[in-house]
Amino acid sequence: MGSLEMERTTTGWAARDPTGVLSPYTYTLRNTGPEDVYLKVTYCGVCHTDIHQTKNDLGMSNYPMVPGHEVVGEVLEVGSDVTKYKVGDVVGVGALVGSCRQCNPCQSNIEQYCNKRIWSYNDVYTDGKPTQGGFSGAMVVDQKFVVKIPEGLAAEQAAPLLCAGLTVYSPLRHFNLNKPGLKGAILGLGGVGHMGVKVAKAMGHHVTVISSSNKKKVEAMDDLGADAYLVSTDSDHMLQAMDRLDYILDTVPVAHPLEPYLSLLKVDGRLIIMGVIGEPLKFVSPMIMLGRKSISGTFVGSIEETGEMLEFCKEKGISSQIEVVKMDYINKAFERLEKNDVRYRFVVDVAGSKLDA
Repeated sequence: MGSLEMERTTTGWAARDPTGVLSPYTYTLRNTGPEDVYLKVTYCGVCHTDIHQTKNDLGMSNYPMVPGHEVVGEVLEVGSDVTKYKVGDVVGVGALVGSCRQCNPCQSNIEQYCNKRIWSYNDVYTDGKPTQGGFSGAMVVDQKFVVKIPEGLAAEQAAPLLCAGLTVYSPLRHFNLNKPGLKGAILGLGGVGHMGVKVAKAMGHHVTVISSSNKKKVEAMDDLGADAYLVSTDSDHMLQAMDRLDYILDTVPVAHPLEPYLSLLKVDGRLIIMGVIGEPLKFVSPMIMLGRKSISGTFVGSIEETGEMLEFCKEKGISSQIEVVKMDYINKAFERLEKNDVRYRFVVDVAGSKLDA
C-alpha cells in the first residue's frame, strides 16, 4: 500500500471533434492521493450516452475526450488511506468520480444528484485535470466512487450493469416498485431496455415490452422472458391495453410522443424517463391529471444502490446480453449502436486490446 502521489500516463481512445471518431490518445492521469485507487481497466461497456457526448449532441463536449463509464478493472495499487479495497480486487466505476460531499444529495447518499458532481469523462476534476473514461488502459478514482464486483460475477458481464443495470434498478427501488405482483412495461428494447426486462422479471413483475414493430417480439418473449409484447403503432392493441400498467420505464433515447404511453397507466401510474434526449418532450396535461399519474426523471443511481444492484444481479443470476469487441472496433460499434444493431450491449475487452495502434 503506497501513497500513490505521482503522475502516470496511459493510452485511451479519444474523440477529437464532433465527428465522434475515436483514435489512440496518450495522456497523463490526474495527480493521485492517499484516498485514490489506481486500476487497470479490463472491460468497458458502450452506452448510447457515449455517442451523444463524443458527437457533442448536448452541446457540452470538450476534446480530446476518452469516453466510457461502465468500467471494470483490477486494482493495481491503493493510497495510504484507502480502506475499502486492496491490490487484486476486481472493481467497477460508473458515471461519476466525484461530488461536493456537502450538499443534501451527498449527505443523503444520492450523490448522482449533486450539482457539483464530477463525471467520469468530459469533466474537470478538483485539481483542474480533465477526467477521462474507461476506453483506456488505466484510471485513478477516489475510493468513494469505486464499487466491488461480487465474486462469481464475470467482469465482462458486470460492465453494463454499472449503467444499464443501475439505471433500471434505482427507480424501481426508489419509487417502491420493487415489490412482486406489479405490472410494468419497458419502452424500447436496447441496452437499458433489455436490462429493464430482466430486473423487473427478477422482482416478480408481469412485464410488457413496448416497441414500434413486431421485429423484436420473439427475442423479447423467448430470449428475455417478457410476459407480453405491445406494438405502439397498432392502435387497436394500444386501446385494449389502456389503464393496465403500474409503471413504464421509458428507455428511448430520441424524441417521441408521451401521450400514447401515458394512456396505458393505471390511476397513480408512473412513467419514468431515463433516455437522454436533447429536445423537448410534449404531452397535454389532462393525460396525467385525469389519472393522478406521474412523469418522473431518474439518473443512473447512487454508489450504495450500485452495490445493492450488483448483489441483486448475482443472487438472481441476472446477466447482460453482450457482444465483446476489441478497441479497434469501437468506431464500428458506435455506428452499429446508432442503428440499434446490437443485442444488447457492446463491451470492449480493453485489457485484451492493443490501445496504441
